[in-house]
Amino acid sequence: MLGLAHRAWRLAPEAARRAAMAYTASLIAVRPGTPPALSNGAIIAGDIDGQNGIAATARMFAATLAQRGLLRGTMPLGLPSVAPAYSGTPAPGAAIISVVNAPYLPVGLARLQPRTMLRGRRIIGVWVWELPQVPKDWAIGARFVHEIWAPSRFTAEAFERIAPGRVRLVPYPLLTALPFTPEGTRASLNLPEDAFIVLTIFNLSSSCARKNPLGAIAAFKAAFGASRDTLLVLKLTGHERYQNDYKTILNAIGDAPNIRIITETFTEPALHGLMVSSNVVLSLHRAEGFGLIPATAALLGIPVIATAYSGNLDFMPPENSGLVQYNLIPVSGPDTIYQIPGATWAEPDIEHAAAWLRRLFDSPALRTSMGAAGQRHAMQQLSPARLEAALAANGIE
Repeated sequence: MLGLAHRAWRLAPEAARRAAMAYTASLIAVRPGTPPALSNGAIIAGDIDGQNGIAATARMFAATLAQRGLLRGTMPLGLPSVAPAYSGTPAPGAAIISVVNAPYLPVGLARLQPRTMLRGRRIIGVWVWELPQVPKDWAIGARFVHEIWAPSRFTAEAFERIAPGRVRLVPYPLLTALPFTPEGTRASLNLPEDAFIVLTIFNLSSSCARKNPLGAIAAFKAAFGASRDTLLVLKLTGHERYQNDYKTILNAIGDAPNIRIITETFTEPALHGLMVSSNVVLSLHRAEGFGLIPATAALLGIPVIATAYSGNLDFMPPENSGLVQYNLIPVSGPDTIYQIPGATWAEPDIEHAAAWLRRLFDSPALRTSMGAAGQRHAMQQLSPARLEAALAANGIE
């Protein structure tokens, strides 16, 4: 009987399983009460040691609080498959800044022992989502936080629908890591010294349909064909778990002599080294809650071509970015978490993206000026001022 139940559970759509999990955990987890006016610093909770964007975000917030003398430790929090059980004692009076997306937060809280260990603390959720429409199970998670920090206006507007008046725009504190210290060169990365290199970076676990590497491949081929003066580098992770997506990407590449895949896991300095070894970073996403790769590239002074839609617009204005035209289309693909009634996302214009690639290929001067202007603007838009204001407003000192 249990075996049949388990198989039925595994066959259920991901969105349905996630919603059921969030609801069940919400019945067990203790909701936060009235928050204190002041908190003795903050604890960063989440997948602290993971190799994904959310884990990197948790580490960024921890580093930022540490710089300000406000970090009171970290706490593993999330699904059992992601975060180990927490066995410590939270610092007295510290707020909890949870970098765990809403559907998984009740599960993480329900795992804490004693379940009341967070009672009387201020709880803040650092969340990101990629569509204007938010799944219903996110509203369940919203019951367990006093405030939501969203990294972009696009995401903040979406969260206002489930937590009106409790959403604050707080861009990711990328400037904490400045100056970046890129490691590696074209030679050490086995990249041609004289080629025009276009770089696309993505994790297949973040949805191949949403990240849209097939669009990047199509735009590159439309721009340059099989020219050996150019090279498209696809830096991807997650191919072991998402074999079908990986095979689809390989089929799209075909026998192109100027497209290369890198699947090795890079440290952040090595990833930055790959970026600065490239001439252009390309993101033909269909939706981004923030756009960590385009933001990092902009801060490194690398010209960015990206879909003119969603979270990346906060730091990519048209005057210093290669923004690609798009049409809104219904969400489609195998990723059931995005299958929300009425949901739409962007379909970038491949020919327009190809035109941008050719334009930057033809003009080294434009690449230099666009990279410098994009860097200045990103540093202004991603300054720590909003985070500092958010900490003060929440009495975290």
